[in-house]
Order: sequence, then structure tokens, then C-alpha cells
Amino acid sequence: MAKIVKFGEDVEGYAIPVLNEREIRAAAGILFLMMLFSIQNAAGKGDFLMLKYAVIIFLTDICIRLFISPRFAPSLIIGRFIVRNQTPEYVGAPQKKFAWIIGVILAMTMFVLLVLVNSYSVITGLICMVCLIFLFFESAFGICLGCKVYSWIYKEKAQYCPGEVCDVKSKQAIQKTSGVQGLIVMVFIAYIALVSIFFHGNFVVKPHNLFSAESSVNSD
Repeated sequence: MAKIVKFGEDVEGYAIPVLNEREIRAAAGILFLMMLFSIQNAAGKGDFLMLKYAVIIFLTDICIRLFISPRFAPSLIIGRFIVRNQTPEYVGAPQKKFAWIIGVILAMTMFVLLVLVNSYSVITGLICMVCLIFLFFESAFGICLGCKVYSWIYKEKAQYCPGEVCDVKSKQAIQKTSGVQGLIVMVFIAYIALVSIFFHGNFVVKPHNLFSAESSVNSD
């Protein structure tokens, strides 16, 4: 039983149970897409059916991670299969457990308000946005925001963080951003702002069917 109900896996050379960050990121990407499409469907069409199913799937998956074992969570199993040919990147299990506790709280709140009470409000909207932000940062950047909170609350150094961000070390040249690069980003943002100002009137016009327009011209 102890082998089944266990958070994290023992890997030689690591003092504490660890998880594979690569499969966690893959799972976060899967859940992000599911939640994104569900929220867009609810916000755009007013159809909350997909979102209700998504909340149940998300809550069930993360409860399996916490109360049984991450090895049996469907999203992590799929994530493991997807990245099976990649070298594992180990991350300490304790900070991930804390981050997923936050996820359970958010998902449970959504389940009660949206599924059981069958309601929506600014609360459910904010929770959806927070979940998307957490999942996006995990999948896109490998940054676990819940793990950041873990370090603030427990005032202790987390072990085995993705990309070794827990270790204090000098950055290599390829990791540094120069003032010129920062200026390029600012100029790019200003460029996009100017484009939106000068071309907004054209952009809001609904595009026509190219081939229908061509056909009408030829018929004339």
C-alpha cells in the first residue's frame, strides 16, 4: 500500500523524493489547453457545459496526484508518454505538493460554485484566470508559481528546482540580457501600439471571402 500511496519517487543520488519536471510541464500544457478552450466557450458562447467537465477533470486529476500518487494521475501519465524519449529533469516533490494543494483549493472552489451551485461570478472568473496563469507559466516557462509561494511561507530553501533556479550562481553570458535587447523589446511594444492606433479602423472590418469576391468580379 505504501508503494501505491506515495508522493514523489526515490531516485538514486537525490536526498528527497522527486518528480520529473518534463512530464509535469507536458501535463500542465494539456490542462492549459483544456481549460483555455472551455473558458473561451463559456465566455464567447455562454455555454458552460465544457467548462463544468473541465473543472471535474482538473479536480479529479490533481486529487489523484495529492492523495494517491502523481504516478497514477491521467495527465501526468500522458505527459510521461509524450516526453518518454527526453532525459528526465528532476524537481523536489515537497514544493510541487504545496503548489498542487493550491490547485486543489482553486479547483474545489470552482467545483462548488460552478458545478454544484451552478453559478458564475467574478469569483469564478478570477479563479479561472489564476489557473490559466499558473498552468501557462509551468508549461511555457517551467516556472512553478506555487513553488515560489512555498519558499516564501516556509522560509526554507527548496531543493532540486527546475533549471537549478534554487542554486545561487552567476549567469552565463548566453543567459544575460543587455540594455540594447531591453530597448529592442520596448521599441517593439511601441511599434505594436502604433500599429493598433493607425490601422485599428481597417483591422476591425470583417474580411471577405477571397474566392467569392473573385467570382463576383469575373461575373461582372
